[in-house]
Amino acid sequence: MMFDLARLDQLQNASVLVIGDVMLDRYFIGDTNRISPEAPVPVVRVAHTEDRAGGAANVARNIAHLDGRAAILGIIGNDADGRLLEDLLVKERVHSELLATDDTRTISKTRIISRHQQMVRLDMEDSFSAAQAESVKQRYINLVDHYNTVIISDYAKGTLACIRDLIHTAQSAGKPVLVDPKSKDFSIYRGASVITPNLAEFKAAGGDASSEEHMLASARALLSEAGIESMLLTRSEQGMSLITQDEHHHFPAEVLEVSDVTGAGDTVIATLGTLLSAGFELKDAAWLSNLAAGIVVAKLGAATVSPEELAARASQQWSSKTSGYHPSVEQSLLHIDYARRQGERIVFTNGCFDILHAGHVRYLAQARALGDRLVVGLNSDDSVRRLKGEERPVNSLEDRMDVLSALACVDWVLPFGDRPEEQDTPEQLIKRVRPQVLAKGGDYTIETIIGADFVQESGGEVAILPTLEGRSTTGLIKKVRG
Repeated sequence: MMFDLARLDQLQNASVLVIGDVMLDRYFIGDTNRISPEAPVPVVRVAHTEDRAGGAANVARNIAHLDGRAAILGIIGNDADGRLLEDLLVKERVHSELLATDDTRTISKTRIISRHQQMVRLDMEDSFSAAQAESVKQRYINLVDHYNTVIISDYAKGTLACIRDLIHTAQSAGKPVLVDPKSKDFSIYRGASVITPNLAEFKAAGGDASSEEHMLASARALLSEAGIESMLLTRSEQGMSLITQDEHHHFPAEVLEVSDVTGAGDTVIATLGTLLSAGFELKDAAWLSNLAAGIVVAKLGAATVSPEELAARASQQWSSKTSGYHPSVEQSLLHIDYARRQGERIVFTNGCFDILHAGHVRYLAQARALGDRLVVGLNSDDSVRRLKGEERPVNSLEDRMDVLSALACVDWVLPFGDRPEEQDTPEQLIKRVRPQVLAKGGDYTIETIIGADFVQESGGEVAILPTLEGRSTTGLIKKVRG
């Protein structure tokens, strides 16, 4: 499958209302070196904790991280966890329509994690009443016209007791509805555009997965009986299958290494809904959602996927990372901030990178090895001319960005040097990126590296990397010209 991934810029046009059971995901993370003397259980020495928006709220944050406009409607308790969840959503740039109640507490799930493995999970929850669900429905009726797609995230906690009315309201307003189901009775989702069960949910609803033929026939029967247009069936290591009455497309699993499947279903429906809302065809949206699942399960906890990661993984399908997708600096800075708040270590380096050679490639790989994500600041064409002379650059900014983006070690390429305050240095860009590591190659000292003071004062570090002797763009140009 192939199409212009520059279309991912259209994700900014997505507008999605998520309704469902929201919760607070809390992580206690540490190492395990001994067994408790009190009982035969491991002792986890907690090094740090993380709080994240979970459940339906995790669907909404996945949409926001894909540049879509997301709103979340659900129920929280009038308690500290509820207020924390709302604060987290503000930071994730998700519009909150959460209803606080004194009668129930905010649902929370606490996971104890050691060496990238869950040791135990603690759930604190109450079921919501019919009256509370009715209040959600009334708020929903006033909101649905303001979004072009609806996602219903069902965790069977009671928020969606009026689900038939919710779907009917969206249908009447001409809005496509995607459902992540929990009920064994798919007929309660009648009228949905897409349903996204996993294999266990499919079987519980009466699906037969004993063979491909039986799976396809039973899926179509379920869709027909329930009055649902299509199904994206997630099948773990077998990948995903998109099924309608007229079509069937299978997408093999794209998982390189599974770290944690927490929230993978949320990422699938969020990606699917965002892409459909942005105007993508169902088949293309399903394919990209399958890629998103492969990315997110390689991360720890309820993680998210960025448009850059999606473009890179899609391009790998064609043996080339070059995609033509270059988000704006502002978009990229937003994605970098999301990555940082998910605990990823950001490395920054910069240069002209006019003619990419072996020295550049080795240097950039070494820089990326200092963290989780690499940002490359790239001098604009005018900046290169001012620094190198009128005959440079040999390659335009767009071409240089494409070549750098094709490297697996590079996550973001951000141009600089056109604004007067930048003065052909990356200092202003470094202050906006706020990297944990600033890398530079050659004969620099920390005192002579632009931005070093800012990074160190912010608690980061500066690394000086060796360069490959005898490799330079200037030398290459001289050699070519004889």
